[in-house]
Amino acid sequence: MAGFLSSIYKKLTNQAEVDWDELEADFVAGDLGPKLAMQLVDELQDLGRAISADDVAEVARRRIAERLPNDQPPPLPPSADKPFVFLIVGVNGVGKTTSCAKLAHWLQGRGAPTLLAAADTFRAAATEQLQRWGDRLDIPVVTGPANSDPASVCYNAHQQAIQQGVRYLICDTAGRLHTRHNLMEELAKIRRTLAKQDESAPHLTLLTVDATTGSNALQQARQFHEASPLDGLIVTKMDGSGKGGIIVSIHDQLGIPPRFIGTGEEPEQFALFRKSQFLEELI
Repeated sequence: MAGFLSSIYKKLTNQAEVDWDELEADFVAGDLGPKLAMQLVDELQDLGRAISADDVAEVARRRIAERLPNDQPPPLPPSADKPFVFLIVGVNGVGKTTSCAKLAHWLQGRGAPTLLAAADTFRAAATEQLQRWGDRLDIPVVTGPANSDPASVCYNAHQQAIQQGVRYLICDTAGRLHTRHNLMEELAKIRRTLAKQDESAPHLTLLTVDATTGSNALQQARQFHEASPLDGLIVTKMDGSGKGGIIVSIHDQLGIPPRFIGTGEEPEQFALFRKSQFLEELI
């Protein structure tokens, strides 16, 4: 996977002299944000000498490392009789439903029975897509009628998970940013409904963002975080996109840590976010 600073590194390798304004613009284009971009340029200028591509790599890795959290532990069920509940949110087109299926596959691969809830009831294709994934991966999917109450689907799925002793429940919610008020109301209702059977549920609310969408992903994170406090990110399309800086920006500005990354279309191309690996692959 090509790191999102690779193009900057290559450009500097072939330049006799650094154009500082251009370098700052390149950092911003890498989704690091204007503030961090300025700080990186200032630190490089403070070296007081001609800088190399390796200087840029060293400074960038160090400063980005400071802005990323330590690795988060894998989510574990809180008790023997209640499932660990994921609430997955995000706009359409970022790979949210596919990420739900991949997460379920990842959990089942670790010996943990998992159930999927198709709570994106306003988009018929979302339910069908999740059902296809469920059939392919042998993971049961709880559905409701088209345009039914998403909270009721989550409630029924939660009830079934408890009765069957399922270890994890993943709720795929509506992938749309309609009005902020409606979004807040819908997600708040789902959270209240899940809490009826387990007051600690949902245990992890994850926003799915597309690594290639840059500042749009930051804005999505801000809006969803206001509507329903986020515990982490699922970052999709990290494969060869030349992006990934948005991970740094979202954590730096909103304090939301990356939890999982998707690096391809196949179910196995999904993993826990690892800070050390991310830093190694920057360039």
